[in-house]
Amino acid sequence: MKKYLSHVVFALLLVSACQAQQITSPKLILKRDAKTSLYAYFDDQGHKVLGDYRAAYTDTLTEYGIVADPDFVVIDRTGKHIYKFYRYDNGPDYLSEGTYRIVKNDKIGFIDSATAKILIEPKFDCAFPFENGKAKVSFKCKTVKSFPGDEHSTWVSDDWFYIDKTGKIVASAK
Repeated sequence: MKKYLSHVVFALLLVSACQAQQITSPKLILKRDAKTSLYAYFDDQGHKVLGDYRAAYTDTLTEYGIVADPDFVVIDRTGKHIYKFYRYDNGPDYLSEGTYRIVKNDKIGFIDSATAKILIEPKFDCAFPFENGKAKVSFKCKTVKSFPGDEHSTWVSDDWFYIDKTGKIVASAK
């Protein structure tokens, strides 16, 4: 019985060590999965860890990644959706001064591109990317088509103002 118990304990320790190694792998590499033809993240041993995504925008996942699942989202190393990206020009928002725009409950906020930490909670109806250290935002705006039948639209507001990267109002846009 003791011999059997020691084998069980050894097997459990081995499984636990393998799982810990997979979780603590320093980086996950993006590749196209040969079986699914979708994008997936593989550890340094070649094991598929996360996937299957129709698109992925982070080639080496260390802390977070940007994928299409099916919306454009920020994922952590376990594949959990952390934030939904603001959609811009048929893709995820582009990097601007170290920030990305995110969306939660139809409100726009900002995250730090290096850490994926929230800089400014999603609370704006409209928010342009940061430029020269400030972003033009509004709590009251609406989206209107550039002209009838056009796929393009623009934001309209009488209450624009500028914020810094802490969310502090720095100027009126009037």
